[in-house]
Amino acid sequence: METVSNLVGWGFALPAVLGFLILNLIPMLLSAYYSFCDYGIVGTPEWIGLDNYIALFTGEQTTFWISVRCTLLYAIMAVPANLAFAFAIAILLNRDMVGRAFFRSLFYLPCILPAVASSFVWILLMNPDFGLFNMILDFLHLPESQFFWGKDSVLPSIVFMGIWSTGSTQVIFLAGLQDIPRVYYEALEIDGGNAWHKFRHITLPLISPTMFFNLVMGIIGALQVFGQAYIITEGGPNNASLFYVYNLWREAFRYMEMGTASAMAWILFLVVLVLTVFVFKTSNKWVYYEGGNS
Repeated sequence: METVSNLVGWGFALPAVLGFLILNLIPMLLSAYYSFCDYGIVGTPEWIGLDNYIALFTGEQTTFWISVRCTLLYAIMAVPANLAFAFAIAILLNRDMVGRAFFRSLFYLPCILPAVASSFVWILLMNPDFGLFNMILDFLHLPESQFFWGKDSVLPSIVFMGIWSTGSTQVIFLAGLQDIPRVYYEALEIDGGNAWHKFRHITLPLISPTMFFNLVMGIIGALQVFGQAYIITEGGPNNASLFYVYNLWREAFRYMEMGTASAMAWILFLVVLVLTVFVFKTSNKWVYYEGGNS
């Protein structure tokens, strides 16, 4: 009977196990092998050892360091901006107000819109000739911008576009805020504390585990940014938005350099791993839990 139960259990688990093996583990192992090969998708992989990695780090692959710099600049701007905006909106949505459920749904709505459709909306809004944003800047007598079509303005424009779709982060922050016991705020009010004291000594410490989670996910997401470059800018202008993953995709599927692309993928994996471990190691300095353990 126990054997039958085990077989039934494995039968239910089999689709998930096969999916992991076929769609995740096997492709990962193959990419690790291809990263040491000269492989153009069509043909047989030829073992070349560390040549792909050497070519990347020595600059023989000319766009590698450009894409690294571009992605790091984007991450430095996007991660703090997204966290700050999502946290501020979550605090507002946590207040008692008329139509709170409507506003919560409204701010989450961009997350469920198709990326292509929302990207084309932003292209129209930021069009330097007839876009709404430049009309507003002109009305306010402020300098107009090239937005996606300017070398210096493309990254800030993509960051601004990303802030619009932080609904998932807002929901997580909102859940963390609602998990803070109200008795703490009431006790501080009795002691004469004001709104700043509540935020500094109660909200920030008790929301830090949620902040920690969103920070890790934000870093991973920012280093893997792809859609904006693929849909809107194609890495331009003048490689100013040549993000790392877009450059990886271009090496693999436009230039058919699967070996180089696989090496880039594993470098990205190691960078994400190191940064994640670093954030985890430093979390005991600033992440606090209700039980008192950090």
